[in-house]
Amino acid sequence: MATEHLSPLDLAFWRIESAAHPMHLGALAVFEAAPAQQDAPGAGPGPGAGPEPAVRAAALLAARCATVPGLRRRIHDVLLPIGAAAWSSDADFDAARHVFLVRTPDPRAAAGPLMARPLDRGRPPWEAHVLAGPDPGSFAVLFKFHHALADGLGALALAALLFDEGEGVRGPARPVPEPRPAAGSALRSLPGMLAARVQDVGQALEIGASVARAGLPLGVPAALTAAPARTGTRAVAGLALDLDDVNRIRKVAGGTVNDVLIALVAGALRRWLLGRGDPEPEGPGPRALIPVSRRRPGGAAKYGNRLSGYLLRLPLAEPDPLLRLDRVRLGMDRNKEAGPARGAGAVALLADHVHPLGHRLGGPLVAQAARMLFDILVTSVPLPGFTFSLGGSRVREVYPLAPLARGHSLAVAVSTYKGTVHYGLVADAAAVPDLAALAEALRAELDELVREVS
Repeated sequence: MATEHLSPLDLAFWRIESAAHPMHLGALAVFEAAPAQQDAPGAGPGPGAGPEPAVRAAALLAARCATVPGLRRRIHDVLLPIGAAAWSSDADFDAARHVFLVRTPDPRAAAGPLMARPLDRGRPPWEAHVLAGPDPGSFAVLFKFHHALADGLGALALAALLFDEGEGVRGPARPVPEPRPAAGSALRSLPGMLAARVQDVGQALEIGASVARAGLPLGVPAALTAAPARTGTRAVAGLALDLDDVNRIRKVAGGTVNDVLIALVAGALRRWLLGRGDPEPEGPGPRALIPVSRRRPGGAAKYGNRLSGYLLRLPLAEPDPLLRLDRVRLGMDRNKEAGPARGAGAVALLADHVHPLGHRLGGPLVAQAARMLFDILVTSVPLPGFTFSLGGSRVREVYPLAPLARGHSLAVAVSTYKGTVHYGLVADAAAVPDLAALAEALRAELDELVREVS
């Protein structure tokens, strides 16, 4: 069987990880048990009694994860190419090492310390924590997937196979090896190969020039930076907003739903900073990295990452909420006109131009340079329209959670599920001790925009 090496971008995510800056993404799914299940929380002798929903969910996840090939694979170093890594099946795979039942008085609060804990790099890089709270009728599940295993869409495809709605759904396809070229074909294709190489070099140079033009951090509040000595702890917060309100704003003010969601982040950051007593924001504002999927619509799902991105200045200095939205819309329009393959946000594509040894030796340096490339991550993860469930318990809320780069204090992820917008906030707990206040600032910003367009 041919060795399946990690792609350059997947390898980059694997190499830049450190104990204080784990490179896994996650999702916190909040479940609500069916009424019939809430009447039988224990394993009593009465008819219909059985395990409580959280216990049943943990058992189902442990059984189903063994049927998903992508969840049985681990990453290991290889001799050649030097510095590379590859996937292999874990011969000692045991679901008990990946699926955990955690009893906690506050499932949401428990997600922060769990997100701070790195995955075991000697095992398949994922975990599922079933968080059972004091209410036996509801629970939460925190999924953690290393970024080398999947991007947001890939992680969603893997997780969906574990839900009731995912049964029988075809999983992500393994990459198909490229056919071996016929004798002499390499010589005939040499001009095309050289042209493609020249084009790749030109793209890399253009991305580098765009990064330089994007400038150094200017107008970045101190609250959005984390000193290295203060890293290693995580806080998590979630907020659910009505998608109808977002659409009402979009229809009146223009732009896309994503424009409104990004503008809400900008306005919430401004409110939060002023509420803390920080100085009035000045300058062009922090640079938000907006990941863009490079997966083809309708194409076969694959493991790993297919990402580029846009870079957008968040106009925190603008006090008018509608003008903030307009500036976000114009900035995103300019990004879309330029495309996701050549701007300053396309730094992920530079990984393709680095030798595996460069990733191995330069990973720590790249991690430290993240602060120079962008100031905050704002990512969107689309969810399917149907309702997820697990063992009869329905998913009520889904909060996506993004990794936190070195030197950053905040990462924002957003998804829509069943007519509701879910913001997932991950922060350096020492740098942002008041993360709940930022979540409430998001709600206040939405309310103000609704009033402005009403």
